Formats: sequence, C-alpha cells, structure tokens
Amino acid sequence: MSRGVFVGIATVDVVHRLERPVRPNEKVTALRQDISAGGPAANAAVAFARLGGDATLVTALGAHPLARYAANELASHGVEVRDAAPAATVSPAVSLIQVIDDTGDRQVSSINAGEYWAAHPAQPPEDLTTGADVVLVDGHHPDLARAAVRTDAPTVLDGGSWKPVLSELLPSIDYAVCSAVFPSPSSLEVPHVAVTRGPDPVLWWSGGRSGEVPVPSVVVRDTLGAGDAFHGAFAYALATGSSFVTALSTGVRVAALRCSVAGPRDWLEQL
Repeated sequence: MSRGVFVGIATVDVVHRLERPVRPNEKVTALRQDISAGGPAANAAVAFARLGGDATLVTALGAHPLARYAANELASHGVEVRDAAPAATVSPAVSLIQVIDDTGDRQVSSINAGEYWAAHPAQPPEDLTTGADVVLVDGHHPDLARAAVRTDAPTVLDGGSWKPVLSELLPSIDYAVCSAVFPSPSSLEVPHVAVTRGPDPVLWWSGGRSGEVPVPSVVVRDTLGAGDAFHGAFAYALATGSSFVTALSTGVRVAALRCSVAGPRDWLEQL
C-alpha cells in the first residue's frame, strides 16, 4: 500500500447550503448543514485514503473538544492523525462556509493557523516522513512544512495561495500544483508545475515542455474542497507510479466527481 504524508492545517468546517447568498443584516434558514474536518492537507489525505492509500496527516490540533472532533472525523475516513501539539488547549480554526445550492459556489472565512500557532509553533516529529512514497505540504504550520520537505520522497506543494514560508520551501518541491490566483506559477523554479483553473483545462510545465489537461463537464453541485480532492488524487497517482501528466488527469477526474456531489464527504461514496 502506498503511503502519503500530508503536512498542514486541520480545521473544523461548518457548512451551510443556501438558496442564495445572504444579504447584509439578513437572517436565512439553510437548506442543509454539515460539520466535518477540513483544511487543504486534511482533505487531500481523506481523498488519498479513499483511493486506497495509507494516509497520514501531520498537523497541530491539541486537546480542545473541537480538535478531538476533527481528529476523530478524519480517522473515520481512514486518515492517521499525528498531532504535533497534543497538549495545546486552544480551539482549532473553525471555517465558516456557505455553498449556494444552484451553482455549487462557496464562500469561506477562517483564521487559518492564526496568531496562536505563529507564537507557539508546533514541533515536527523526528520521523515525520519515514516510509513515505509522497509528501504533500500546504504551507500552513511553517515549521512542520520545513521539516517535511527534507525528504527523499517526491514532494508536492498545494499552492492554493502565496505564504511567506514558500520562498523557503520551493527549492525542495518537486511538484507544485497551484490555483489560478497563485502569483506567476509558470515562473517557479520547480521541476513540475501545474495550475488548476476551475472548469478550464489544467495548465502544466515540465522539463521544458508544457500542455493542458482537459476538465470534464459536470453538473456542479459543490465546489468546496475540490482542489484538495485534486491534490489528494494527484499525490496518490504519483505514489503509485503514474507520470506527472497522468497524475494530473487522475486529479482532474476526482475533482470533477467532488464537484458533482453536494456535501463535504458524500462524494467519497462514489469514488
């Protein structure tokens, strides 16, 4: 079984599905509520595990009841959680998410790792990437990320947005999979770079070559975590021996499935 180590943030996601966006000073009743663990590395680990991989999430959670909820929810989906700050009592980041029913578009607010973890950085375990076939970092919890990329395993960056620590991480990254808002991804000095662009083809650059991977057309029900699903599937494909472009195609297929099903975890039943 291929082993993936995912290093980054774990949140608690509270998701409301709405008929339309909420106007200022308005109260509405949601069509549906879901509560799950979230975060780029955490969601990618869930997808990796569902595909049949051995997924480990290295993060900072602590002993707060909400942190324990997140850890247990991830474990229920086959993810081993290694908590680099088990004694912390601070609440984990809670992401508040609205998904619009007829479009699947989402709005997200979160404090991410926040000031507490900046002042009290989690300390990486010594054997953080032992036995890994692939290592993915999302740039949250910088000390964990710095330690994680010191590995012989292929390294993947979830480049959802620019973070200051990335200037230190990029020289050790083999595969950078970035969002369309990431600054100048094609100029990154990384061996393999890809840019996801929602329903538009994925762009890639590798070894002096470039190309596109088409995205299948689906009825979009929920875009929350679609990029994370892409990254988890991409990492799984790499870990099981796929080429860069083939791994991108795997990521595209899984992300499209994610978008076609409402709810943060319901789509896994179809994977």
